[in-house]
Amino acid sequence: MPDRAPQPVERQLPTEEARDLIALVRDIVQREIAPRAAEEEDAGRFPREVFTLLSEAGLLGLPYDSAFGGGDQPYEVYLQVLEELAAARLTVGLGVSVHSLSCHALAGYGTKEQQAEHLPAMLGGGLLGAYCLSEPSSGSDAASLRTKAVRDGDDWIITGTKAWITHGGVADFCTVLARTGVEGPRGITAFLVPGDAEGLSAAAPEKKMGMKGSPTAQLHFDGVRVSDARRIGEEGQGFAIALSALDSGRLGIAACAIGVAQAALDEAVTYATGRKQFGHPIADFQGLRFMLADMATQIEAGRALYLTAARLRDAGLPFSREAAMAKLFCTDAAMRVTTDAVQVLGGYGYTADFPVERFMREAKVLQIVEGTNQIQRMVIARHVVGPESR
Repeated sequence: MPDRAPQPVERQLPTEEARDLIALVRDIVQREIAPRAAEEEDAGRFPREVFTLLSEAGLLGLPYDSAFGGGDQPYEVYLQVLEELAAARLTVGLGVSVHSLSCHALAGYGTKEQQAEHLPAMLGGGLLGAYCLSEPSSGSDAASLRTKAVRDGDDWIITGTKAWITHGGVADFCTVLARTGVEGPRGITAFLVPGDAEGLSAAAPEKKMGMKGSPTAQLHFDGVRVSDARRIGEEGQGFAIALSALDSGRLGIAACAIGVAQAALDEAVTYATGRKQFGHPIADFQGLRFMLADMATQIEAGRALYLTAARLRDAGLPFSREAAMAKLFCTDAAMRVTTDAVQVLGGYGYTADFPVERFMREAKVLQIVEGTNQIQRMVIARHVVGPESR
């Protein structure tokens, strides 16, 4: 059996424009992202210049309105772009997903004046966003957040700490959820805060198991003043805005997970067809062939699931249940596939000389971010059997 080089994923795309877009992404990946991914991740280097390039290529605002600098692409296409980017380097794929999430509130709930003023720079002007919902004491229970925004004339004064913020310390703008009223979800409001606002500072980046090139840090708001013109939506509407963003964001994480899993499978197949033991490529042995077959099946199933949810979203239909299912299944599949890829490579898989150990470390965080997979099961169960009786 000859060595088998990885083949590009055969994608079913709705338009010729979408096919050209995927070709552009693959060219950028091969030239600018994949060659340096392992070295830069090991060094913990954030590739800001890559995001600048993606912005110049129109890839940071794909699912948004072209009138404001977006790409007018359906989620069905946007998510497949994310998958391609994440397969090359999760720091980039997830970074684009988080940036899109940070634009969601203004694009969906901002006034026409706010959108005209801010969206062009956010979507295609080289800016990079952060999404500030989680706090040190409120992760899964986001409605209990403590960061406060107090009105002062025509301004708001924001005070508090946000935690686990992707792009913390490097973002040009932040979508911030803060408490402006009563306890619980009805007292939360969304704001668009400049990244260089006076009183806004970042803690040292977290030392993480994977995704070392993506800065994750606490953000401290020490009396940050923003005008009421930067309030997004109505007072008290912030939690509903956050939940609507998370449904879409979960699809982004699902697509990134499948990208990582696909990269791990490609590496495992290349190794198994080239590595010989007992006079044969190890890919000839049934136990390993079955493992690779299971890995490929999980990837295809996950891809089909996130695309089904994306098409519901594109059609304007409810997709919250399917988004939770996609996030749950795809990230669990990525963890299994990357773990199996390490096993296929044996001792070599446990070394940094091959990328599968990095894929395995990166896959783990995808089961946690944008709502842990335990939270996804709660969401799905409520759709299936109704809310809890307690």
